[in-house]
Amino acid sequence: MDATLAALPQDADHRTAERAFRDTGWTRAGAGDWAIALRAPDGSAAVRISPFDPTGPYTAELYRAAAHTRLVPELFAHRRLAGGGDLQLMEWLTPVDESDAHAFHGLIAQRDEAVAELVDIIDGIHARALRELPWCGPLDTNPSNVMRGADGRLVVTDLFYADGPALYSTAGGDPDLLVSRIPEPERRFLTEIPLAASGPWDDASRDEMRRGIAAADARAVQSGS
Repeated sequence: MDATLAALPQDADHRTAERAFRDTGWTRAGAGDWAIALRAPDGSAAVRISPFDPTGPYTAELYRAAAHTRLVPELFAHRRLAGGGDLQLMEWLTPVDESDAHAFHGLIAQRDEAVAELVDIIDGIHARALRELPWCGPLDTNPSNVMRGADGRLVVTDLFYADGPALYSTAGGDPDLLVSRIPEPERRFLTEIPLAASGPWDDASRDEMRRGIAAADARAVQSGS
């Protein structure tokens, strides 16, 4: 997997990344609203590939900063992709019972002693994300974000997320505001997220949003010239 990642060109986007991993035997393992997941041929690792994920760097920072707690996934590599995409290479995780997930989220919410150090790290990174990112959402307490590592421990994933409904409502209704707040290189593939959980998102609506954003980009260039 190191060789596959190293071989990606500097301008690789989500399509290039998915193709590179598939060509070396990685297989589709699932999809959510923001990303797809592929599994390594030996089953030991997963790669999460998103066309557009502003919070990806903050999640990767959390996984690295809290690695010693063993309460987050082991992150092997992180890379930003062209157009605002994000790639995270990590250990393979499996689902847990919903009751276990709710209990784990409860420990975090209560700042239980068992997770206190993790909570401090989460709070620090999330506070900065709220300051730095337009449309950054609150912590995500979805039970599917608690999973189990190969060694049996529970870990929390994907706590940080962009407020999709607000962001995409702005993209559709006030694209000039979107264009003013997120640079084009960081939102080029905004309309290509999978939306596997909340979708489907029909092609006509995607095309209409692209046209609106392109027109707003053109207006921004004209007003700045």
